[in-house]
Amino acid sequence: MWNNLKVNSTAIDFRPNIGRVLNRPFIPTDPGRVSRVIDRVLSFTEAEAETQLASLRTEFDERHPNLERSWLRQFEKVRAYLSNNESLSESQRLLIGAFFTGEYATESAALFNPSIVPHPNQTDLGAGDLRFILTLRAIGEGHISSLEFRSGVIRKNHSIELDETSPLVTAPDIEHDPTFPKNIFLHKLREKGLENNWSRSVMNKLGVTFTRTELDESMQCAAHQTQLHTEDVKKAIECVHCLVESNYEVSFSPSIPLSQRVLSPLSLNESNGIEDARFVRFVDEDQIATYYATYTAYDGRIVLSQLIETTDFLHFRIRTLNGPAVSNKGMALFPRRIHERYAMLSRYDDENLYLMLSDYLHFRNPSREGLNRMGNQVASFSLTLVPKASRVMR
Repeated sequence: MWNNLKVNSTAIDFRPNIGRVLNRPFIPTDPGRVSRVIDRVLSFTEAEAETQLASLRTEFDERHPNLERSWLRQFEKVRAYLSNNESLSESQRLLIGAFFTGEYATESAALFNPSIVPHPNQTDLGAGDLRFILTLRAIGEGHISSLEFRSGVIRKNHSIELDETSPLVTAPDIEHDPTFPKNIFLHKLREKGLENNWSRSVMNKLGVTFTRTELDESMQCAAHQTQLHTEDVKKAIECVHCLVESNYEVSFSPSIPLSQRVLSPLSLNESNGIEDARFVRFVDEDQIATYYATYTAYDGRIVLSQLIETTDFLHFRIRTLNGPAVSNKGMALFPRRIHERYAMLSRYDDENLYLMLSDYLHFRNPSREGLNRMGNQVASFSLTLVPKASRVMR
């Protein structure tokens, strides 16, 4: 069969473009330096500040949509360093933010590792045509990885047409009151052995899903009911804060072209890169399609597998994957359930390929009996591991 397979190379070639730059925070680690920079900016007269801003707009405006919005975003990150509570003018806030903003070329080093899925919008196409979304790992300065997007159409005759790539890149807006699934917190607290009076008090007051505001209110209430100075409670509080930071939501305006959108690291556990996203169009039992991508979060020392969720490539949820079986790289979700269970391929032991089955999308717990029953689906266990690539793919 494979001897008759013909592969034809296309003229499509993806090349990094160092001109696609993103504004991101450029804040010194020394608080004293931050305060001194702010003081220097505030020493400008209003006219001097306006002159500085005009020069910056001339130099950077063409490369950055919503330039002033990005400066104000950086200003909010250093607002706490202001020496007094005096009110600042719009020009002062913008200029302070600009001084703590740096350009970052998202794909200056490499552009590779494609992943392709059908586009959620299949309208206005000919019979047999398919519109697709292609994701790419972009490596920029400092070898930090981000996630970029492209789109195009595969015609009925198998020809491929790519949509024009925007010369600009835009970061998403961060949702400040995101929604969390309760089971992620329950599984992680149980996995870490941190089920105690405080964590139970917090979780029992929350619904199946809850917002950050609701979580904060529940934690404040639990603080009055339980002792917070014990070591296990301190660890549970730290675990909850870590989950809050690692599970976040971002969104893009529909007016921003797909190829202009970029997902860059936001949480500490992915501070050195969002690596190797593997997207799949997942159709659940209700026939609703959701796009999931397993990816590797890297903080410069530890790698973790995480999950991106979206239905429209405008709004994205980032979720942690929990459980002892979530380790190493190479996890890939199947496009539908197998016998009502979520299925993934994984390099669980960093050597073999495994088929992992779980009742929960975000939790993987290995079973020793499952390890021994190669190829069997053990319904009584939360996960079955089937070693050897040849057995999985047969």
